[in-house]
Amino acid sequence: MTYTELPDTSRVWVYTASRQLSEAEQADIQRQLNHFVKEWTAHRQALEAVGEIRNGRFLILAVDESQAGASGCSIDASVRFLQDLGNSHQVDFFDRLTFFADNGEGFLPYAQTEFTAAYQRGELTDESPVVDPLVNTKAQLDAAFVKPLKDSWHKRFV
Repeated sequence: MTYTELPDTSRVWVYTASRQLSEAEQADIQRQLNHFVKEWTAHRQALEAVGEIRNGRFLILAVDESQAGASGCSIDASVRFLQDLGNSHQVDFFDRLTFFADNGEGFLPYAQTEFTAAYQRGELTDESPVVDPLVNTKAQLDAAFVKPLKDSWHKRFV
């Protein structure tokens, strides 16, 4: 199954890497992701799932829950997989305190205080694209993974 074959209602989780992944790391991680989603189950039922890396920084897991829903145990398994993956590549996929915005030089990581300061200095504007890792369906990911700062929850920090 490919990402484009998933229905728009598919459940999505977005994880951000604490640093840019090299091409070699991306290839290795994608290989491991493919293996994980192929074997991923919920209550012994195979999940129709896809994993992919975007922009060398964002790891996405998507599951068609119309076939079988991701359960607590299966979600725990994905978290353990990502923790192990992160440990083997010395990268953290669980930092939720870093924002990603495009200041004209690509998507750069910002701590909350840096994000606010960059906005106050004019390096980021209301039109600056920001990444919303809180999307939770494929439809939301496709439509609003990247959106103008003014239309995102990030706006409350500026």
